[in-house]
Amino acid sequence: MTREIVLDTETTGMDPEEGHRIIEIGCVELYNHLPTGKMWHHYINPEREVDAGAVAVHGIKTEFLKDKPVFGELVGSFLDFIGDATLVIHNAAFDIKFLNAELKPYGFPAFKLADTIDTLLIARQKFPGSPANLDALCRRFGVDLSGRDLHGALLDAQLLATVYLELIGGRQHGLGLSDQTVSAGNQDSPLSGEAIKNRPYREPRLFSASPKEEEDHQKMIESLKSPLWLTA
Repeated sequence: MTREIVLDTETTGMDPEEGHRIIEIGCVELYNHLPTGKMWHHYINPEREVDAGAVAVHGIKTEFLKDKPVFGELVGSFLDFIGDATLVIHNAAFDIKFLNAELKPYGFPAFKLADTIDTLLIARQKFPGSPANLDALCRRFGVDLSGRDLHGALLDAQLLATVYLELIGGRQHGLGLSDQTVSAGNQDSPLSGEAIKNRPYREPRLFSASPKEEEDHQKMIESLKSPLWLTA
């Protein structure tokens, strides 16, 4: 089983080396490229002001974050949710740099950029010369953007999960991410063990060829020239 976490962050600014911090993390879990319904989402008190330029992007203001937990209160839960999954991130270098800056004071190992799946790089390789931002990719693949007036970590992670599956070969059935409960353990997910266990049993059905179908099949076989099973 391949476990992946599609992740997005929002921040107070552009560079953690200038003291900027993460203010929101959104994660969506995939197993074998299918959503499980499990998500991890929190707003975080950065203990500093949010730059006006950043507010223009995500709309999250300093006042809104003042009563939110600081990163140290959430780091254990966050890392437990990530576990040993592969991270899927759009423009991974940005998010990984911020995540590692947040982890460093607590002594946790840094995430390795090389171990991350960067959907921005995949998009640039697949569609060279075309816009590769999340909005552009959603439009390319017909993903609904009606609820995305501003950036948001959880919404963007949900959208990216859909885009990621398109980038690697096509959207899977049942990708109703927006209708799933935001939780770290949704037992009502269509893919959960409980749902599979309660699925009604159906007797296998046998399908036999009719005499006419068998006759037509034999005529087709006889019409073949030098079939492989006679020349081997």
